[in-house]
Amino acid sequence: MSNVTIYHNPACGTSRNTLAMIRNSGEEPTVIEYLNEPPSRETLARLISDAELTVREALRVKGTPYDELGLDDPKWTDEQLLDFIGKHPILMNRPFVVTPLGTRLCRPSEAVLDILPRPQQGAYTKEDGQVVVDAEGRRV
Repeated sequence: MSNVTIYHNPACGTSRNTLAMIRNSGEEPTVIEYLNEPPSRETLARLISDAELTVREALRVKGTPYDELGLDDPKWTDEQLLDFIGKHPILMNRPFVVTPLGTRLCRPSEAVLDILPRPQQGAYTKEDGQVVVDAEGRRV
């Protein structure tokens, strides 16, 4: 069993890049496609807390029902926002990555490099052409 877990959306370029950098470190992570297998409320709250975020910081706006639900209104409590994410998992920003070195919301994707237990094993270029890791496995 892997000691790295990614809450992944394969339709998201940031999530795909993050997953690729995890694999570039020689790690085959546990991949949880959170839209098909949403985390429990307890797990979600722990991910957010461990990443040192607020619930609002963990919300995704683009491509979600955020605006139609009026989630920008400060009246919503953290508990209510967690309920909304539970009903609409697409509201959970991604990708969250959990390793022995910490939990991060990996936006930008190269934030994952700060918490990977093993170094990159070679060059990595993001889908948009941005070089993130050089041929020696060093962050650019």
